[in-house]
Amino acid sequence: MIRNSNKIKVLLVDDHTVVREGYKNLLENYPDIEVVAEAPTGEIACKYYVEKTPDIVIMDLSLPGIGGLEAIRRIIARDSDAKILVFSMHEDTVFVEQALQAGAKGYIPKSSAANELVEAVQDIAKGKDHLDPDIAQRLAIQKARGRNTPFANLSTREFEIFCLLAEGSNVATIAERLSLSYKTVANYSTQIKNKLDVKTTAELARIAIRHGLIEA
Repeated sequence: MIRNSNKIKVLLVDDHTVVREGYKNLLENYPDIEVVAEAPTGEIACKYYVEKTPDIVIMDLSLPGIGGLEAIRRIIARDSDAKILVFSMHEDTVFVEQALQAGAKGYIPKSSAANELVEAVQDIAKGKDHLDPDIAQRLAIQKARGRNTPFANLSTREFEIFCLLAEGSNVATIAERLSLSYKTVANYSTQIKNKLDVKTTAELARIAIRHGLIEA
């Protein structure tokens, strides 16, 4: 339900000011949408979600600090009815699955036509889910063929730490970035390697490269 207004209140989360300004101008061309806050990080997004009580959060995944997936997880942990739309450069179904698992109600790539972002916001405000048609088709085909990625058994937190390890971050850096203890991240690292049946971080990086999550 849209709160206290006839307009859909939107929180924009993206670390690029110019990009946020472009989205804001696009959305506010529509009389039923109002951007009530903008956040450059996941931490600030969580703070503004409480303070600004938006109806919809438009969330990028590639953010400094805790990152988009963890921000989704934290917002959903606080409010299970939160309506979050991921708007990301990542088009691989791996990221889509993880975002939906974390609690997002929709996912569209930044390569989408401008009107699809608006349609997605309007759909999710009405309580519907909204997936980019091409991504939805690829997910359906993948499911029909019974093809699971190696990441299917990773939790949202594990997947995020996997990506950071694969990108070359060490345990101490990840612990600081995610506000976790060194021991907690080390335990996650061990769990991830066990689930993916690898022994080293280099092997994690090779898996990530093979599945297009990072560049070689």
